[in-house]
Amino acid sequence: MTDHPQRPRRRGQGELEALVLSALREAEGPATAGWVQERLGGGLAYTTVITILTRLLDKGAVSRERAGRSFAWTPAADQAGLAARKMRKVLDGESDREAVLASFVTGLGPDDERLLRDLLGQTRSEGDD
Repeated sequence: MTDHPQRPRRRGQGELEALVLSALREAEGPATAGWVQERLGGGLAYTTVITILTRLLDKGAVSRERAGRSFAWTPAADQAGLAARKMRKVLDGESDREAVLASFVTGLGPDDERLLRDLLGQTRSEGDD
C-alpha cells in the first residue's frame, strides 16, 4: 500500500469569493490582491486571488482603482447587498416575473412573510414623503 500525501480540500468558487470579500471588508481602505493573498494565507496563489477578484468585479461585488501598476480593490456591497443582487439577477432572467415572485412569496415562512410586508410598507410610506 502506497502512502499518498493528503491533498488539501478543494474549496468551491462561492467559498473563495466569500473569503476574498470578507478580507476586503476587513481592510481599512482599498486593498491590493497581494494584501488579500497575505490576509487569507493558506497557500492561495496570487493568480487565484486575481481570478476571484475579477469574477467579483464582473458581478459588481467589488470595484477597483489603479494603484501604480496594479489595482486596489474595494467591496461594493455587503453580504445582504450581494444576496439581493443575486436574487434580482435570477428574477431578471425569468420571463414571468409575477409567477416567480408569487412562488417566492408563497414559499416564505410566516415570520419572513411578515418581515417582507413590513419592509414593503416602509418603502411605500417613504415614497409618500
